[in-house]
Amino acid sequence: MMTIFIAIVALGITATITYRAALCFAPIKVKRLTKSRKLFTVLLILPVMLPGLAGAHGNVSLEDDVCVQRVGGNLVHFNAYQPQHAAKAQYCTDIPAEGDTFLVVDLVDPVLRNLPIGVRVIKGMSEASEEETVAYWPPMTHPDGVLRGEAKLAKGLYRLIITPEGFSPSSYLLRVQQIDYANMARTALGPLTIFLLLIVIGYEVSKSTRFKSWWVSSRA
Repeated sequence: MMTIFIAIVALGITATITYRAALCFAPIKVKRLTKSRKLFTVLLILPVMLPGLAGAHGNVSLEDDVCVQRVGGNLVHFNAYQPQHAAKAQYCTDIPAEGDTFLVVDLVDPVLRNLPIGVRVIKGMSEASEEETVAYWPPMTHPDGVLRGEAKLAKGLYRLIITPEGFSPSSYLLRVQQIDYANMARTALGPLTIFLLLIVIGYEVSKSTRFKSWWVSSRA
C-alpha cells in the first residue's frame, strides 16, 4: 500500500510540474484558470487522502487499526493466517480463501491476560445462535497474551466472539471469500485520480494559443 501511495504522490507532483510549465506558455483567461486551479487542487489532494481511506492493516496506530477492538474497555488485536495459500500473508476481517485458517487474538492490554477468556466462531452474523458453531476455545487464562486456534472456514460470513470473564463479549465479523466492494473502490481511487489529473492538464494545454498554433502548423 505504501508503495502505491508513494507512486501516486510522485505522479501527482509530476503532473503539477507539467501543469505549471504548460501555464508558462499558455495565456489562459483568469476566470477559467481560477476554476481549473480549484478542480486541480481537489484532484491533487485525493492521493494524500488515500492512507486514511485504506482501512488496511498497515503502519497505523492501534486506535486506527481495523483489526483492533475493545473488550470490556481493553484492547485486543485479531489476525487470521492461511499459510497453505500465502505463507506470509496476514488478514483481519476479510479472508480471501476457504479452508483451514489459523486465528490469533493478541491481548494488547495486560489486564486481560489474567482473566479466563473464551472464543467462539459461529457461522452467520448473529451472536445469539450457537447452532452453527464451527470452533470453540473454552475459557482459560493466557499469561503470554496470545490466544491461538484453528477453524475450517467455508465461503460465507462468520462471527468470532471473544468473551472475557466478567466482561461483555466483543466480536469480529469475518468475511470469507467475499467481494470487498469498499476495497475495490479504494484500489480504483488512485488510478482514477491520476486519470482525472491528466484530463485537466490536457484540457488546459489544448486551450492555449501556443498549442493551437503548434497544432495548426503541424497539420499544414
